[in-house]
Amino acid sequence: MIERYTREKMGAIWELENKYRIWQEIEVLACEAQAELGQAGITREEAAWIRARASFDVERVSQIEQTTNHDVIAFLTNMAEYIDADLPAGVEPPSRWVHYGMTSSDLGDTALCYQIAQAIDIILDDARQLGDVCVRRAFEFEDTLCVGRTHGIHAEPMTFGMKFGSWAWMLKRAEQRMLQARATIAAGAISGAVGTYSNIDPFVERYVCERLGLTPDPLSTQVIARDRHAEVMCALATVAAELEAVATQVRLLQQSDVIEAEEPFRKGQKGSSAMPHKRNPITVERVCGLARIVKANAQVALDNVALWYERDISHSGAERVALADSFIALDYMFAKMQPLLDGLFTYPQKMERNLWRTRGLIFSSKALLALVQTGITREEAYAVVQRNAMAVWEDIQNAQDGPTYRERLEADPEARLTSEQLDEIFDPRAFLVRKDALFERLRELSFQEGPQA
Repeated sequence: MIERYTREKMGAIWELENKYRIWQEIEVLACEAQAELGQAGITREEAAWIRARASFDVERVSQIEQTTNHDVIAFLTNMAEYIDADLPAGVEPPSRWVHYGMTSSDLGDTALCYQIAQAIDIILDDARQLGDVCVRRAFEFEDTLCVGRTHGIHAEPMTFGMKFGSWAWMLKRAEQRMLQARATIAAGAISGAVGTYSNIDPFVERYVCERLGLTPDPLSTQVIARDRHAEVMCALATVAAELEAVATQVRLLQQSDVIEAEEPFRKGQKGSSAMPHKRNPITVERVCGLARIVKANAQVALDNVALWYERDISHSGAERVALADSFIALDYMFAKMQPLLDGLFTYPQKMERNLWRTRGLIFSSKALLALVQTGITREEAYAVVQRNAMAVWEDIQNAQDGPTYRERLEADPEARLTSEQLDEIFDPRAFLVRKDALFERLRELSFQEGPQA
């Protein structure tokens, strides 16, 4: 099965130590499969010898590679040094069975899929933990009024908890997206040159994959097709874009002219070398910047899908950089966003003040519907509502005192609305009489506990 790693070890997944350890396990498993199959000539005793003595040294592999200019051959050479050390005189070297019938991609591609699955497990944990934070905080602010904005302009009242709720659902989709990507990438191939099993029995592939928690590729052509990897990278890019969307919201809410929420600012923290008053949204800006890298790397993975004939290695160098960078960056983004959202500073009183900042204009839709109910056409009602709204808007833009929107409607003879009707229209909670439907759905949202689908 795939070994579980924690967030602190995301970088370790992409280090040579981990890659070579997976390579070693694949080679040993292949030897054990050959011994069980009983066709190649390797005995169970030799397979047991290989299992007991197989090892490697990263520095030694690097040294050998300086001569071979081939990383797999360098690794196998070093592994053989360990296996055949202290071999009794006259005994044929068991290392001769290592990599028997295999090609480099059998080892490298199967191990890479294993590494990616390890890394996805961490991202899954990240998404679940942040999702739980968002669900909890959504209910914390379920009834906290704030103004909704479309195009950056005040629209209608909503609750601040809806923001956290929408982020929670986004993270649920992130979990589902990564589970699907994991299922796609958890594949292995040990089928030899151009994938014909010319010198190796398919049993070896099944044996190795089963013990690694992978699924045999149904038809590899020496390489595992890179559309699988592209799916993973596109999933990472989408999740990064989701975190960017959340971070952008926080950046907007922290603007001085809005300041309804703010990323945590620790005691002793400094915001600017020149302006001591500054409390800048540096963490969410960092998240937005890193999202660009993860999204850009998805294009690298898409370009890697098209290889020449059965294989080439144009993908290899690019994905060694792009995969590790994307996983590490995304994990880091989660590591920053979790405490940020968990400890997000919120200012409900400022939310309330901003709600009325446009002097009641945000109630125009209720006024429109109320006038339609009096019997006039929608066009006539719209004209009345908009005419009065634009007069208030002009006062606001010119920083002039003037009647509120309600006061203008009360003074307009064409706006035939009673005081009781106006009370209902200008009640912000009237917009939220059906919000419970949203939060009931949120109560049903749950994240899986384990990495497997």
